[in-house]
Amino acid sequence: MPQIQVTLLKGRPQEEITALGKALTEATASALAVAPEVVRVTVVEYEPANWFVGGESMAQRRGASHA
Repeated sequence: MPQIQVTLLKGRPQEEITALGKALTEATASALAVAPEVVRVTVVEYEPANWFVGGESMAQRRGASHA
């Protein structure tokens, strides 16, 4: 049973997350020749303040880009 975990920053609309889950399920089922019903997709979302790139949080980076 394939399991895919996707990590995203919070803030995307639920419709996009749902579309991603469906697309990943379909692609995995096709690539591995398994039924879509056995594919598991989980989405983990993090607050921008808890996601760091180069020692700076994404909240800080986003704030700097809007300054």
